[in-house]
Amino acid sequence: MTPPLFLGLEHLATAVLLLDEAGLVLYANPSAENLFEISLNHISGHTLTQVFGADSPLVSTIAQILPGKTSFTEHELTLSSSSHSLLSVSCTFTPVEAGTVRLILEFHQIDKQLKIAREERMLLQQQANQELVRNLAHEIKNPLGGLRGAAQLLELELPKPELKEYTQVIIKEADRLRSLMDRLLTPHRPPQYHTVNIHEVLERVRSLLLAEHPQDITIRRDYDTSLPDIYADQEQLIQVALNISRNAAQAMHGRGEITLRTRIARQITLAKKRYRLALMIQIIDNGPGVPENIREKIFYPLVSGRDGGSGLGLTLAQTFVAQHHGSIECDSKPGHTCFTILLPVTEAA
Repeated sequence: MTPPLFLGLEHLATAVLLLDEAGLVLYANPSAENLFEISLNHISGHTLTQVFGADSPLVSTIAQILPGKTSFTEHELTLSSSSHSLLSVSCTFTPVEAGTVRLILEFHQIDKQLKIAREERMLLQQQANQELVRNLAHEIKNPLGGLRGAAQLLELELPKPELKEYTQVIIKEADRLRSLMDRLLTPHRPPQYHTVNIHEVLERVRSLLLAEHPQDITIRRDYDTSLPDIYADQEQLIQVALNISRNAAQAMHGRGEITLRTRIARQITLAKKRYRLALMIQIIDNGPGVPENIREKIFYPLVSGRDGGSGLGLTLAQTFVAQHHGSIECDSKPGHTCFTILLPVTEAA
């Protein structure tokens, strides 16, 4: 039976923990039990160190607050639930003297707000990147035509045939740069929407990858075959999945395992709009992972973790996904890299 002192906390939407003078947990309301995936019976009489771990920021923050007995709010803390998933929360610490209670901790989960803010920053960065790259591509393409034409004319005037080897280098490198510029400008083609089955897209990508790496790449399929079709540009979605999968195969030097997984996601907010259903596509590999120094910048143009990489594959993938009002994120550590793509299921489908 809940003591009368705690009855008012039972129905709060915010998570609340009450501590005594020794820092032991006296009470956790149902919202706290749900948030941290723990039961009151399991944590009652335990310290926060025992509940969240000795390195938890909660422990060090409380040690600073209690001597002064002043209320304090920490706006962004990262805590672990009992299943070891990370939670972003704000926490208000309020010292009190009510029976045996000496400290009230009130938690507000802010993962959704952080995700929306991160998506907004990525969208603005993407728009700035696109404009910069587009202008740069136009500026580079213009003189390339003249450079190539001049090399062709020079080749006709050269007295020794062996000297043509040098003009051919100029011509081929100019063609390579022009192809690179065309790829930079490709995302500005508007999507051609049709009804698309996501598994047909992934099967096409699987066939291409197996053709490129017929022996040492294993591609696992983990499909939810009940997924609905979506209204999308099939060629762009193939390019998205292919760019990510090729990066994985190249990072593993053609040896390793790639998993193509599909699931349904419900009640998802994408680009500030709420969708009842979204398709979740995950491309997972067991390679070395994204280098730590570029993990926050992998979707920026011309950023590559591989020697000889153009740094455009993920930029194009992000652009195509954004044109479909979706999102793309990467979670990477050595031995496990997962790209998660969310695409809304719209009424048009």
